[in-house]
Amino acid sequence: MDDMLNKINEAAAYIRRQLPFQPQIGLILGSGLGVMADEVEEAVTISYHDIPHFPVSTVEGHSGVLVAGKLEGKYVLVMKGRFHYYEGYSMKEVVFPVYVMKQLGISSLLVTNAAGGMNRDFAAGDLMLITDHINNTGSNPLLGANIPELGPRFPDMSAAYDREYREIIKQQAEKLDIKLQQGVYVSISGPAYCTPAELTMMARWGADAVGMSTAPEVTAANYTGIRVAGITCITDMAIGDELEPLTHEQVVRVAELTRPKFIALVKASVASLPC
Repeated sequence: MDDMLNKINEAAAYIRRQLPFQPQIGLILGSGLGVMADEVEEAVTISYHDIPHFPVSTVEGHSGVLVAGKLEGKYVLVMKGRFHYYEGYSMKEVVFPVYVMKQLGISSLLVTNAAGGMNRDFAAGDLMLITDHINNTGSNPLLGANIPELGPRFPDMSAAYDREYREIIKQQAEKLDIKLQQGVYVSISGPAYCTPAELTMMARWGADAVGMSTAPEVTAANYTGIRVAGITCITDMAIGDELEPLTHEQVVRVAELTRPKFIALVKASVASLPC
């Protein structure tokens, strides 16, 4: 327990020394969405390789750097590339950056991802505001000894995706005339895509989109008291009885095509989030 906290503090101290400002909002960018970091002004870029105890992203479309600076008048810390359970990292390693953000004083987190649409009213290229999630990864980042300095043993998850933040993002989408779906995101471990039977099962649970990230980071953020919002880019349709073959390259390609409206919505949301 003490060793974990020491590692978090050492990583935070290293990052803090590189920054001439106090970051307010954290952003985690999903597959094909890392270009959002190019919008950051007065940018300071830090490689994951250089941060003590930080994992390293191994997935195509994830650059593996922190970009800190100003976005729409707010000081942000952007993860250009995240970590996934399927890469072989433990859940505690996957969420390590969230704990570091907390130690840096970040109070708000905007999480993005690319996912398959399970709701028949969705279409590839849609954006979805995450209203809740289902953790179907088979694990939880809070397993093991609790670290009281980070959060309580049994954290509340009744509003994992902050209601006020969700309303703000919906308002910004309306102002920008961006169609914004809403729904429940289900996290799986990956790296294999789901079978038709698995998709049908999760759709019956009430899931609207399926992906291989997000629930661990959001759980860790809620544990530490960070307020969270999440936006999904629907890159393909994942309807069990209509399933077609899919590749990671297809996912990244659709995410790239969705960039303009995604960037516009994220920037407007960052400008409007209280922090």
